[in-house]
Amino acid sequence: MENIEFNPITIFYGENGSGKTTVLNIIADAINASRRNINKKGDLFDQYVKMTDFEEINQNECKIKKYISSDDVFDYMLDLRAIDSSVNRRKSDLINEYYEYKNTPAQEYTSNIEKYDDLKNKIDANRMTVSKHVRIRLRSNNIIQESNGETALEFWQNEIEDNALYIIDEPENSLSAANQLKLKTFIEESARFYNCQFIIATHSPFLLAIDGAKIYDLDSVPVKTRRWTDLENIKVYNQFFLDHSDNFE
Repeated sequence: MENIEFNPITIFYGENGSGKTTVLNIIADAINASRRNINKKGDLFDQYVKMTDFEEINQNECKIKKYISSDDVFDYMLDLRAIDSSVNRRKSDLINEYYEYKNTPAQEYTSNIEKYDDLKNKIDANRMTVSKHVRIRLRSNNIIQESNGETALEFWQNEIEDNALYIIDEPENSLSAANQLKLKTFIEESARFYNCQFIIATHSPFLLAIDGAKIYDLDSVPVKTRRWTDLENIKVYNQFFLDHSDNFE
């Protein structure tokens, strides 16, 4: 592969070990794209970057150039889990507090002026349900209840801004088939209506079917552009469902 021409959506396809991630990292370093995690470089990586020439078109319109790896999505989910764990611990403490106020006789609080605040809390506990008691004291309804897939999809919806270039490594990780289709639509609409450009590495059949995407097949030597329906991975999926077509009738 000596020359790459980019569409608003360009995809690098290939089996594991074909070099998809390496290509993305070279592009990201060449154009000085921002990234969350430190790039794990091989011995020859910097030499490849130095050998890379590129031309940017309408670069003044591009507000952001960002490289996003699957590790970034996992880190986001782990951060939310940590927050969720802390909130749930506090929630458990508040539930115990509620029943303590509920079951403690009022005279234990009225006999001591220093326990006036506890008396108010007991009165509140008698007037409200345990869930309302917890919600008021947490002062937040943002307890995280989404699945990994929903959280990952939320990550992409929060991450993508207009007038930006995104270099993305396997965004389908942690996403169900239905959520991959939602991400496909989201990427298509971001490119069409919000002036975004995407350079993606994937072997997801749903993302490979993105409308208008230019697909480079890294399994071919030399590298060629192909229709998504001509890719080997897609043929395997197609043959599998053909072999089991009777089960769908």
